[in-house]
Amino acid sequence: MEQALRAGMAIYNAGEFHAAHDAWEDSWLGLDRGTRDELLLHGLIQFTAAIHHATEKNAAGARGLAESAREYLEGLKGYRGVNVAETRAYLGGLVADPTDIEPADAPGLTIEGVPPALDTAEFEVGAIAARVLAEEYGYDEDLLESAIEYARRNLADGEATSPFVTLVLDFAQEEDHRGIVAQRLGEHVERREAREADLEGLFET
Repeated sequence: MEQALRAGMAIYNAGEFHAAHDAWEDSWLGLDRGTRDELLLHGLIQFTAAIHHATEKNAAGARGLAESAREYLEGLKGYRGVNVAETRAYLGGLVADPTDIEPADAPGLTIEGVPPALDTAEFEVGAIAARVLAEEYGYDEDLLESAIEYARRNLADGEATSPFVTLVLDFAQEEDHRGIVAQRLGEHVERREAREADLEGLFET
């Protein structure tokens, strides 16, 4: 829950309003309805959706989602350190006038006053963000999954400087170079798979 929360917030803070909810959705669906965690994620999902609709000039959709997001977040001020009060105040303005909004107007999301960001994310948070952004922009999701698995193995073996760790985080962080990073990840995954296949072949009879 904590990693998904931070990943979605970091994606949102990067201006990816549409993609942010995908980081929260799996965790949200697994929570009991009406719990504080479920209400928080449900409210944040609708908050980001409301902003997305507003920036797409869908006033009716933005207003409806803003109203329900405010309801879900009611009573959660300060929960998990999230700036819920600021978020609800902004949603109130969106309900009043969803036609006068630009992406830059949307408030950042923070935990204990600190905005989660892609460029400071720990690996597991960055991995969630990488998966979400791969889906959002049509990159090979299976490739990302393989790279993340190899990165985790390297981290478990104490290899903090693994190229898989670096490139997965770069994929999440480097919007302007994401295509190049994806290509490099593909090359590393291909080499790793070939090496593992060679090792398996040594023990075949």
